[in-house]
Amino acid sequence: MAFMFLREAIGAYRQRDPAARSWVTVLLCYPGLHAVLWHRAAHRLWHRGLFLPARFTAHLGRFFTGIEIHPAARIGRRLIIDHGMGVVIGETAEVGDDVYLYHQVTLGGTSSERGKRHPTVGNGVIIGAGAKVLGNILIGDNARVGANAVVVQAVAAGVTVVGIPARPVERDPVQRRTAPPPASFVAYGTPCEETLDPLVRNVEALRAEMLALEARVSALQRSPAAE
Repeated sequence: MAFMFLREAIGAYRQRDPAARSWVTVLLCYPGLHAVLWHRAAHRLWHRGLFLPARFTAHLGRFFTGIEIHPAARIGRRLIIDHGMGVVIGETAEVGDDVYLYHQVTLGGTSSERGKRHPTVGNGVIIGAGAKVLGNILIGDNARVGANAVVVQAVAAGVTVVGIPARPVERDPVQRRTAPPPASFVAYGTPCEETLDPLVRNVEALRAEMLALEARVSALQRSPAAE
């Protein structure tokens, strides 16, 4: 079982990361893979009621990888943590299959009360570098969270969100399939042609309208009828 998990995890890195040149490179040099291995050990201890050993094991994983995953968090299959440094996954977070996280991603809570207080991330989700997903919210299957976005509300399946607070942007409808092919992978969760925050785009549209009105006024002032 452990061998099958390791083989599957390494295969996922090699399939989705062009820098993964061999399985040996992934096994020895990828902290994201190491962090998940540490988490699996800590998670087993946690569910056996060995809370202190579980927390200490998770602490060691954080020390060696720079990635902090609470031992109670639920992690799906083929999770990829790219670069990894600064990733934080909270106690009640749930991460689905085939999720792709970049460095400094936080799946955090917004409450100090016990109970479910961290996000649930669906299958096939990509969360860009520096993004913060906060609270007991659902990130739907195949959603994309742009780099440095702050997500405090649920994101529907297949939707891309960017900005602070995160807002939806349009994405190629081909990428809204339930199970998109590998070619639909969007690095850092944000298509290059959709990097503008929706609020910034609206401001730019208003600015363009204002310039057009100014041009019309100038043309009317220069016309013979205005004289």
